[in-house]
Amino acid sequence: MPVSHPTPLPIDDALPALTAALRVGSSAVLVAPPGAGKTTRVPLVLLDEPWVKCRRILVLEPRRIAARAAAERMASTLGESAGQRVGYRARFGSKVGRSTRIEVITEGIFTRMMLDDPELSDVAAVLFDEFHERSLDADLGLALALDAQGALREDLRLLVMSATLDGARVARLLGEAPVIESLGRAYPVETRYLGRAPRAPIDRQMTDAVLRALNSETGSVLAFLPGAAEIRRTERALREAVRDPAIDIDPLYGALDPRDQDRAISPAPAGRRKVVLATSIAETSLTIEGVRIVVDSGLARVPRFEPGVGLTRLETVRVSRAAADQRRGRAGRTEPGVCLRLWNEPETASLLAFATPEILAADLSRLVLDLAVWGVRDPATLAFLDPPPEPAVKEAKALLIALGALDAGGQVTDLGRAMSRLPLEPRLARMVIEGARRGAGEQAALIAAIASERGLGGDAPDLMHRLDDLRRDRSRRAEEARRLTERWAREAAGLTAQVQITGPQPTCAALLALAFPDRVARGRGDGRRFVLANGRGAALDPASPLARARYLAVAELTGTADEARILLAAELTEAEIEAEFGDAITEGVETGFDAASGALRARHVRRLGSLVLAERTAALKPGPETARALARAAAARGLERLSWSDHQRQWLDRARFLHASAPDIWPDLSWPMLAETAEDWLAPQLDGVTALGQIDADVLGRALSGLLPWELARRMEREAPTHFEVPTGSRLPIDYAAEGGPTLSVRVQELFGLTTHPAIAGGRVPLVLALLSPAHRPIQLTRDLPAFWNGSWRDVRADMRGRYPKHPWPEDPAHAEPTRRAKPRGQ
Repeated sequence: MPVSHPTPLPIDDALPALTAALRVGSSAVLVAPPGAGKTTRVPLVLLDEPWVKCRRILVLEPRRIAARAAAERMASTLGESAGQRVGYRARFGSKVGRSTRIEVITEGIFTRMMLDDPELSDVAAVLFDEFHERSLDADLGLALALDAQGALREDLRLLVMSATLDGARVARLLGEAPVIESLGRAYPVETRYLGRAPRAPIDRQMTDAVLRALNSETGSVLAFLPGAAEIRRTERALREAVRDPAIDIDPLYGALDPRDQDRAISPAPAGRRKVVLATSIAETSLTIEGVRIVVDSGLARVPRFEPGVGLTRLETVRVSRAAADQRRGRAGRTEPGVCLRLWNEPETASLLAFATPEILAADLSRLVLDLAVWGVRDPATLAFLDPPPEPAVKEAKALLIALGALDAGGQVTDLGRAMSRLPLEPRLARMVIEGARRGAGEQAALIAAIASERGLGGDAPDLMHRLDDLRRDRSRRAEEARRLTERWAREAAGLTAQVQITGPQPTCAALLALAFPDRVARGRGDGRRFVLANGRGAALDPASPLARARYLAVAELTGTADEARILLAAELTEAEIEAEFGDAITEGVETGFDAASGALRARHVRRLGSLVLAERTAALKPGPETARALARAAAARGLERLSWSDHQRQWLDRARFLHASAPDIWPDLSWPMLAETAEDWLAPQLDGVTALGQIDADVLGRALSGLLPWELARRMEREAPTHFEVPTGSRLPIDYAAEGGPTLSVRVQELFGLTTHPAIAGGRVPLVLALLSPAHRPIQLTRDLPAFWNGSWRDVRADMRGRYPKHPWPEDPAHAEPTRRAKPRGQ
């Protein structure tokens, strides 16, 4: 039955070009502004195309709420309810039936579909909606779809849709696909900049701005805040301040119960206004009828993954210009509107043009596992708009190998294939499968739901509290979560049906530790701080009962890698650590440096990663390893603090002077370079030495002798001598550490008769002469002695004769006799 569209939409003008492009080609890009109607009109139009036949059209949405809302809007257009010709699939709740032809699905579900059926045999087209958000699942889904289209399904249509997108760049990725643009229809939006006090809480300023808007403007308000915490605080403040009973205040974020989300996006009843306090979830795909006022904090909360520590943390960042424009556009969807921005107008120019794609800043372990199941070990062989960063890929492979999902060569294992069947991150999938194998699948699935769904079971850091709250919770979201975890447990049980269950059921803490072995933590004894098996620090609120635990299994952290804050954990016993990780526990004697005594100490240590489980004092046995450890300690403390003799310090200064003059010939013996290579040149001379105080000048002398080859050592004596012999026969030391260069301090009378300037380094470098009076007080610095005799000497002579009348001050010092003494008595 053809689909009729009685209500005209701005996107309609672009539909003929779009349908024509997909009749003759397999890919296209559609760029249309918010409110054009692309999400709900395009799938219905394509359903009537002859190439669709009896197959399905998949529409991918970045968020569950958007998928559900889009499906219900399209179904309403057809005069049906969701689950008939239009349905949706999401993690918490799905509505599809035998007659469903259009499925609106979340992007993660599409990846599972691709892995289960690479040909997508009953699918005619895949529509990537709001692709500008550049989620990791969308990038991966498009890469897999392009691979399948090129190798298995030439007739599969791919359509990338977005409001703000570099269409030409995406078109090149799709093989120079045509780009169709819709101008859309937008009402004028007046933008007002309110500025922001940097030290004031954002929720307080948002409250003031919303109250101002309610008092000065008509219509409903959509306010954008970075996260749920700021939304809750703003909600409380507004409920206290708003006295008008006709104004409803509704929060909107991902962790809300679906009923509360539906209430937030539904139109305000006649005669009422509403204030919707939303995260970035409301930027795209969702239309909230009646909104003509937008208040934008200019902030968003995004995940940032640190590959070096395997830690994902939420970071509050300024939105991009594209996101700010999207938010602003929400005020002009149905009538002229107003956008209030909580920043100053010049700051807009400094915003990034687009948000950073998630693939460049996310944990890639799920992506790497999915690619391994797909048969790809190198992500660079697939078509990604932005290739996954190599450090994050390397970290992901290391984690998957540790979890047993990949073998050492990067091939997916049977366990890895089983893990990929569950719609969970690899850590949690491994935990659920291991829990099912040992008779605790349902418990493991509940833990996985809590760890992967923000706010499920509350926000207490204690996992046991959250499990209890989730079991008691009768909200729609909690009920759907419990049904979902039952399905996960059944699937995991099926994947492990051939495996014999052995041993007692693991506790919740043990299950959590199986998912996060690198985050097993031990308390530091201060009732707050913990050290993790990966060597990082973490802390708990001292008021939490978990703060007094000796060991924890930690699932979620936030903050910096140096001192993260624990958001979810369970108390773990030492016996559970031994039982679960016995094979990974190492035991042996470790040598370390004790800064207080300045000496090496030996300990017998049992550890799990960086986590010390037990230790005791052990006898120190000097050897090559202790020598290297002491050399490292000396370098860390500062090599210049060792007991160098004056001669040795000068030797180093001479070597550094020569390196500065000819770095291609002479080695770098600066303090930083010596510290970096201390194990190479110092450690071999520390046989039997176990304390810094035992590194004396003799030891250092032997160490220095190996820093220069014999030929260069002889050459140093010629080119950088320790002393210079002046005309009186005195051998005076040269200061190679002087700021101005190699310097000779000499009484001026000892240079009488010298007509050439002293030089070293084969005559290439003139010495700096620090000329002294008979009392060894400085007179003048010179790098040109003949010029000094012919110039400044006249003034120096006049001054010195009066001060030191008993010493000779000839008019022509270049031809006078040098002397160390005063004039003979009577002269």
